[in-house]
Amino acid sequence: MQQKNWNIELEGMMAAGIHFGHQTQKWNPRMSPYIFTKQKGVHILDLTQTARLLAEACNFVFDAAAEGKEFPTVGTKHQVTDLIASAAIRSQCHYVNKRWLGGTLTNWFTTETRLRRFQYLQNEEDTGGFDRLPKQEAVILRGQLSKLNKCLGGIQYMSNLPDIATITDQHEQSIAPKECIILGIPTICIVDTDCDPDLVDIPIPGNDDARPSIRWILDKSTLAICQGRSNSKFCEVN
Repeated sequence: MQQKNWNIELEGMMAAGIHFGHQTQKWNPRMSPYIFTKQKGVHILDLTQTARLLAEACNFVFDAAAEGKEFPTVGTKHQVTDLIASAAIRSQCHYVNKRWLGGTLTNWFTTETRLRRFQYLQNEEDTGGFDRLPKQEAVILRGQLSKLNKCLGGIQYMSNLPDIATITDQHEQSIAPKECIILGIPTICIVDTDCDPDLVDIPIPGNDDARPSIRWILDKSTLAICQGRSNSKFCEVN
């Protein structure tokens, strides 16, 4: 694995609030190795471990991207849906930022069927096909398209099961990591103090609620993916 400097500095992580965990009564004891201390009833994460694991994750996705592997970014909390989409688009990745449909990966045949239906309806909309239909039928089909777009819009070009999955909210989307475990798909996940780090391959201890925290971590992983891609002109990180 190629080692690179991802400029993961403690000052930047502290400024983004990555070290703030949940209230002590809400913790998961399996996170104890990643907790530094308690402060005013709140667990404080050990940022030296966060830096180490984030660097490991960046090295991993850099090599995976260089090998042409594909992976979705999953995060459905309302405060970061735009960050998820933006990071995925910049790094030429798939994404799910609205809702994870149960069986998206474990029932891939059904997902492929839904994707084909979504692509057909999208093409009909783009080419004016709905305008040639009776009004009520067009309304129904546009409703179907809207629902499919919400769940599948970010993975509409995913033709096979992914090689890796990056997840930003383990609790919000507990189904996604479980499906990855079943299929043996490696996962990278931000884990707050109430999460289970044993459910992912590379846990990144960090605040999974605050927008600045998630954005900071996403920017580092996005940069790593972009640098691993051969066509870097689509991967500018602002």
